[in-house]
Amino acid sequence: MKLYYSATSPYARKVRVLIMEQGLQDAVELVRADPMAENAGTRIGNPLSKIPALELYDGTHLFDSPVICEYLDHQAGGEPLLPADGARRWSVLKAQALGDGILDAALSLVMESRRPEEQQSEFWQARWISAIHRGVDDMAEDIQADEASFDLGRISYACALGYLDFRLPDLNWRAPHPGLVEWFSEISRRESFVLTVPPA
Repeated sequence: MKLYYSATSPYARKVRVLIMEQGLQDAVELVRADPMAENAGTRIGNPLSKIPALELYDGTHLFDSPVICEYLDHQAGGEPLLPADGARRWSVLKAQALGDGILDAALSLVMESRRPEEQQSEFWQARWISAIHRGVDDMAEDIQADEASFDLGRISYACALGYLDFRLPDLNWRAPHPGLVEWFSEISRRESFVLTVPPA
């Protein structure tokens, strides 16, 4: 299989962390791709020209990080990072959605900041910033209630916080959440996170 990714994509980082945690490094070749390049959608197998995208053994493709993560987690065959059923599955999926939602708002904010200043929308910037802070507040409550779990939801949380540090450090999510900072510091020491830190 081939994973088309960018080293700075937090969504791709989530998949790469799962690959390492599930011991799938030999089964998945990592291929760097530029989703903005001409004909990128054709090359990576995603008509939306977005990464990550996963090319399967038969040449077909999967895209969107939740789909790819669930597929690879199932292929690993060991202890799942996304439970197959039961209440825990929905809890993990909800956490993944929260982490990805924070990333969606953060990425929108980053892209908006790259537009000419006179074209930027203060209204949307304020909404995205508010969504990020509310999301991190909810994340902190979830972690406080269960610090020990490690699953796809926790991976999503850590990738979201890492992206905030990487692209939006001025938002300072850390100040109100010392417990979350401690948790993030601990999970960031896992080899899968150390090896996927985005380049400066």
